Amino acid sequence: MGRIASRIAELNGEGALSVFARAKELEKQGRSIIHLELGEPDFHPAAPVVDALRAAVAAGRDRYVSPRGIPALREAVATYLQRTRGVHATAEQVLIAPGCKMALSLAMMALIEPGDEVLYPDPGFPIYPSFARGLGAKAIPFFLEEKNHFQPDVRDIGAKISSRTKVLIFNSPNNPTGTAFSDATLAQIAELAANHDLWILADEIYARILFTGQYQSIWSLPGMAERTVIIDGFSKSFAMTGWRLGYAVAPQRVIDAMDLLVLNTFTCAAEFTQVAAIEALRDSTEAVDAMVAEYRKRRDLFVSGLNRISGFRCQPPEGAFYAWVNVEQTTVSAQDLASTLLEEAGVAAIAGAAFGIAGKNYLRFSLVSARNLLEEALERIERVSSRWRGVVGARSASQ
Repeated sequence: MGRIASRIAELNGEGALSVFARAKELEKQGRSIIHLELGEPDFHPAAPVVDALRAAVAAGRDRYVSPRGIPALREAVATYLQRTRGVHATAEQVLIAPGCKMALSLAMMALIEPGDEVLYPDPGFPIYPSFARGLGAKAIPFFLEEKNHFQPDVRDIGAKISSRTKVLIFNSPNNPTGTAFSDATLAQIAELAANHDLWILADEIYARILFTGQYQSIWSLPGMAERTVIIDGFSKSFAMTGWRLGYAVAPQRVIDAMDLLVLNTFTCAAEFTQVAAIEALRDSTEAVDAMVAEYRKRRDLFVSGLNRISGFRCQPPEGAFYAWVNVEQTTVSAQDLASTLLEEAGVAAIAGAAFGIAGKNYLRFSLVSARNLLEEALERIERVSSRWRGVVGARSASQ
């Protein structure tokens, strides 16, 4: 019998999906589960977007199209990025893909060779190191620590750069910590990239979900447009997760390379979803701002509630829609705690180790359920916290 390619052994899955599968099993048994494990908004696309999709299908917009995406959408992406975050790119620098993961994968395939080294954030999206290893590269983490408010230590990043370092990946706001990298941090990363001739893969999927200030893209810094690939899409900001539509913005030669990869893989993204995505980018009903305002209310409610639970400590996220909770003081491992919350309290969360070794003492909750459900989740967690409340109190008294 033939062997499976060895690169498959270098890949790993996503912890959120395994927790989701177990939560669904419990629901089939009649259990009430509050789903805070997946990063999937509980909103749906705005009505004009759905209407545009229907009209596109009715008009026969279901044919093969350009592997790079339909020109109107690529132009709309370029206009949108300039309007919302000051990124100056042309339609020729945009490539449309069926989902952000595919855009990310195409970019990594275009830039990374076996033996290269790839720097990535820990905690961070688990696909970064997984796919880098699958391409034969060495994935090297740089750590986001609570003592630094989850901002990276750029000196530490610099110390990890070698002659083989090719790509530095980060996302801001970060999944799972919710940290938006500061302007100073971005400037220092840009300086490292220029000094060491690195590619930057900037995952900006949460760029619009920012609770304070204006978003700063590293693309906009001097000299960075020529060495940066932006990954973004429609799943988070426009609640279009199942539509599977993302995009990359990159220098022309990178887009040319990714275009060739598209031709050798999926041919093109569906035309009718691309047509509807143009309407999403217009955001005529201001649905994005309304959604972000609701996430801000959920953040304030849930984080303050978590910080009242014995042994829990949570810094308010600056963006995205996650609560990243330190549970070390409970003396219960985060993995066991996540299991207890799911099996006994009916609250689905992710143990932080799913996002890297730096997450071993953390839990991630997604703020993707209505406020009344978040309140109920807090009540359920509070009830089971009796298991470790005494231990936390004893440790506090001895300090």
